[in-house]
Amino acid sequence: MPRTFDVRNDEVRDLVLAECTRVIREDGLLVVPTDTVYGIAADAFSQKGVNALLAAKGRGRDFPPPVLVARPEVVPALAEVRDQTVFSLLAKFWPGPLTVILPAQPSLDWDLGETHGTVALRMPGEKHVLELLAKTGPLAVSSANTHGVPAATTAAEAEAMLGDSVEIYLDAGQVPGVGSSTIVDMSAVPPRIVRRGPISHAELAEIVPDLLDFGAPAAAGSSTAAEPATSEAAPADPDGTAAEARDKAD
Repeated sequence: MPRTFDVRNDEVRDLVLAECTRVIREDGLLVVPTDTVYGIAADAFSQKGVNALLAAKGRGRDFPPPVLVARPEVVPALAEVRDQTVFSLLAKFWPGPLTVILPAQPSLDWDLGETHGTVALRMPGEKHVLELLAKTGPLAVSSANTHGVPAATTAAEAEAMLGDSVEIYLDAGQVPGVGSSTIVDMSAVPPRIVRRGPISHAELAEIVPDLLDFGAPAAAGSSTAAEPATSEAAPADPDGTAAEARDKAD
């Protein structure tokens, strides 16, 4: 049976986060609040957990989830940063609704699906999920909904769709539901927007002057932690150029 905990309760939050960490380390799934919508989360380094996440959403490996991190400093451990302007983007827009696609570190033992050698990273602005990420490490997170249905903006909506496929639902009340993050593919040359979102091309181009805008508008109500499309080497979607935004989730 799934369990729901109110993460806003200061008296039990430490115990709740410890239990969530145990679930993640045992390849289980959580539903967590983000600064966009609720997301379904698994250990980014657990193939069993990632596969369970995709199965819960009714998706295949061609929809690899993005990865949420607790702080920008972990990015070089997960991805190759070939363009130093990436760090300027992170300094200005993280935490927040910006997902950045980068070449994945080839030495890492993980399998997020058909990523074509890239990884989509985001640092969310929701304080409770940041506290969780500090304990669990990077989490693969996709919007908390079944495929083709708007993403949940409450824990109850998420549970109605995902049921007992998730072990713990973290309730932080209603989240903004602002839609998907902006996705920028910094693995492409030149870099490009592959999904439009809250951060505009003009804002991003102040830091990345050669940034192209190939992005389709983000669909309202569909996103969460960040769900980029699979970036293929040159452009794929979430990343890429060809980029077809991996879905509308964030």
